[in-house]
Amino acid sequence: MMRISQPRVDTDTKPLHPAFSDKTYIMGVLNITPDSFSDGGLYLDKEKAVEYALDMVRDGADIIDVGGESARPFAKDISVEEELNRVLPVIEAIRKKISTPVSIDTRKSLVAERSLKAGVKIVNDVSGLKNDPDMAPIVAKYNAELIIMHTKGTPQDMQIDPTYKNLIEEIIKSLRESLNIARRAGVDKDKIIIDPGIGFGKRLKHNLEILNRLDEFKGLGQPICVGTSRKSFIGKVLGLPNLEDRLAGTIATCVVAIMKGANILRVHDVKEVAKAARITDSILRAG
Repeated sequence: MMRISQPRVDTDTKPLHPAFSDKTYIMGVLNITPDSFSDGGLYLDKEKAVEYALDMVRDGADIIDVGGESARPFAKDISVEEELNRVLPVIEAIRKKISTPVSIDTRKSLVAERSLKAGVKIVNDVSGLKNDPDMAPIVAKYNAELIIMHTKGTPQDMQIDPTYKNLIEEIIKSLRESLNIARRAGVDKDKIIIDPGIGFGKRLKHNLEILNRLDEFKGLGQPICVGTSRKSFIGKVLGLPNLEDRLAGTIATCVVAIMKGANILRVHDVKEVAKAARITDSILRAG
């Protein structure tokens, strides 16, 4: 496949974690939003956001994932300007405090580019490069790491009767399409991570099946990121409507994900999940 030549801004071409083989990496969630499903409104203040990022690093986060637009079901789109006003001051402040890699959770190429200029190393696109045609070229231009996630639809409609004929096959096909978009734009294959998109256009049974069959995504040849943290399917299984009661369920799903091949866990409860991941890694690597 012919690669499109892109100007490189960052001359460091070494991937952050090429094989993700030494341990399970923990991505701590930092939402600078008023309406995210779990922590909306908690970190709109820059100082609180930065302190929380520092706390997550101390608790074991390997990556801090900053987002300025909620992707929860039925969330409304916001403008590029509003998203940038939320995330850039926090990113700039975090980069002055820590060397831990920061990712930007966005579907917009302009937000991604400004964030990359501010020191972000990873772009986490929940649309799998299908929302903004300029996203893949921007990632290639800055030689950044890229997480491509599967979403069925958009946040506005993804939970309105999501149906599949062959769940895993359809998600793999969609992720392969996203991989091809990235590769045609010149994104380094060694810098691409896939995410099956638990909770994004999936019913309860879909989320459980994805976790049960997560190892099948290894066939795409890329590291796997999984985000189950505090999600509604955990509450449905356990009969727990309150988010604060879902920690045990979150840890259980994370342990299963590791055992099925996950390389990165995107979580809110960094300290607890990092400990669970460490013991799970130790068991799996014993002998």
